Amino acid sequence: MKIIVLGAGQVGSTVAQNLASENNDVTVVDTDMNTLQELQNRIDLSTVYGHAAHPHVLRQAGAEDADMIIAATNSDETNMIACQIAYTLFKTTSRIARVRSQEYLEEKETLFQKKHIPIDVLISPERLVTDHIERIIQHPGALQVVDFADGRVRLVGVIAEAAAPMTGKPVDAINELLPHVGVCIAAIYRDNDPVMPDKAIVKEGDIVFYIAAKGHTVSIMEQFHQPDKPSKHVMIAGGGNIGMALAQRLESKYRVKIVEKNPERAEKLAESLHSALVLCGDVADQDLLLEENVNSMDLFCALTNDDEANILSAMVARKMGARSVMSLINRPAYVDLVERGFIDVAISPHNVTIGALLRHVRRGDVVAVHSLRRGMAEALEAIAHGDKDTSDVVGRKISELALGAGTVIGAVVRGNQVIIGHNELEIEAEDHVIIFLADKTLIPEVENLFQVGVIY
Repeated sequence: MKIIVLGAGQVGSTVAQNLASENNDVTVVDTDMNTLQELQNRIDLSTVYGHAAHPHVLRQAGAEDADMIIAATNSDETNMIACQIAYTLFKTTSRIARVRSQEYLEEKETLFQKKHIPIDVLISPERLVTDHIERIIQHPGALQVVDFADGRVRLVGVIAEAAAPMTGKPVDAINELLPHVGVCIAAIYRDNDPVMPDKAIVKEGDIVFYIAAKGHTVSIMEQFHQPDKPSKHVMIAGGGNIGMALAQRLESKYRVKIVEKNPERAEKLAESLHSALVLCGDVADQDLLLEENVNSMDLFCALTNDDEANILSAMVARKMGARSVMSLINRPAYVDLVERGFIDVAISPHNVTIGALLRHVRRGDVVAVHSLRRGMAEALEAIAHGDKDTSDVVGRKISELALGAGTVIGAVVRGNQVIIGHNELEIEAEDHVIIFLADKTLIPEVENLFQVGVIY
């Protein structure tokens, strides 16, 4: 595909790198020449210097014959206008825009139509990150939790603890511990290297990814991780869009405190929130954290716009006694440094966002994509169409499919039924198939499997 990415920030750069690595023809537009040069030096793509919404810049980037435009600049207005111009002047087939303002999102059903603002897909990183954090809070001890099939199936990543029931046991022992619960162990990572799960003995420190129906994921996690007490007291550092949205979702179920440095923003938070306590102060102020009993917090979430402030405040909170800490971190290098150290969960906004973008460039009927392991692995949900004559998957058992090493069909959703993947399971038309790929380079093979023949 020929794809134009507008904006070379964290989201734009990450999606451009992912798309270029999959042999797409990618052009990135930005007003920062140094960033464009750095991108071009390390990635096989083209760059154009200029304002993303100017017609001559889009024309120079190849909008006249582009298949897709992804508007991911830091300006909602620039993104919206760029999509409008791409549609009006160049008839660009697919238009995706990052829109962060709640003011626009609240009116999306009316605004974002072809006759008004022609955006096919809206991406709201703040909403995606808030969803991500909320799912992790629902699974104390999890590193990552992602949904498929409208939330009926979940993939969970968890670190195996020394005293957990599954530690020291072979993978298939999970069926003895939970005989009436369906689960697929999709992958195990040991010292960052994948281990074949069907032959593995689970060891302390392993990162285990499993797939199961939503209602079973907590009980399964307890086999790898000693049950944590449910979070009752939550402190949120940073009252930006993510911090406020998370506080609004949690305040009816948890005792929430939110710390915001800007007095005007703190006042707005106090007006918007009902039961959450709003504090005006510096999240790295140890006296403030001590005064507000951070040592009694079940969870401390550092969600400011400053990576260093998030890391520092989370580490201080942990040192002062907070039971669990998570931190929002934009720079990939920082994520690798701090996770599994003083910080329990490092949240990368662009890793969370990338899946929402990638589903629209996957071939076949792919309805959900989640980027895992810093983009090295991927989980996706594809719908099987056709019949045995027109499809490579319909009417065939999982054991008969040409799946590469590290590619696992974890579950099939058939109507309202969740069926855990096994060798004898036969795929039927319109099944939603949940697939884990430890090696992202195998994605084209999976895409080809789920494409139907021309006579379909």
